[in-house]
Amino acid sequence: MTDVQEVRDPEASGRLLAVERESLVPLLRARPDADFALPVPACPGWSVRDVLAHCSAALTRVVQGRFEQGVFSPESNARDIAERADWPNARIVDELERGMTAAGPVIAGADGALDRIGFGEWVHAGDVREAWGEPGAYAGPGLADALALLARITRERGHVPLHADLDDVDEPLRLGAVAAAGPPARYIGSAATLVRLYAGRPVHGAAFELAGVEPGELNLYG
Repeated sequence: MTDVQEVRDPEASGRLLAVERESLVPLLRARPDADFALPVPACPGWSVRDVLAHCSAALTRVVQGRFEQGVFSPESNARDIAERADWPNARIVDELERGMTAAGPVIAGADGALDRIGFGEWVHAGDVREAWGEPGAYAGPGLADALALLARITRERGHVPLHADLDDVDEPLRLGAVAAAGPPARYIGSAATLVRLYAGRPVHGAAFELAGVEPGELNLYG
């Protein structure tokens, strides 16, 4: 079983960002401008361009160390997107690529305080893939690092304890608080669906079993 008490891997976010730099960025550069205006079902009210502007802005903040009060609130995110309203799509992708390159070492040196950003960037990459009907949303080569980050984030937040038996991952995963009284909740299903539940994304009728907790209780962003 993968235990959330394992020592933090400081390079996990950097690897996750590097994976997306090598796979997502070429996909973005190959798409016509019209595709950037498509809505993102996982982020109501946002277009693909909005999601990418949010992601590139967040990574730029990490690299520059700009964490003023209220950063990453809905209001702050809206301001970041608005500041890039006049940018061509290619400039947003350029900023995103630079951030995916430079932010990893900063996150690694932050003693876990910024790990959620690495995980969030990976989730948003899945949001874009899903909006475009591309394969690999919330899965793919970065999955192992994403699950490790998810386990650590849920532990540090004291989230509901959960034992996950994943159809497509060899080892079960333990998430949430370690010292909670009583047995953990149980999940059986794919890793991508588990990520969707924790990220508050639609599960689209996916087949899974969940006992001891309601789906909404797993949402880290709810």
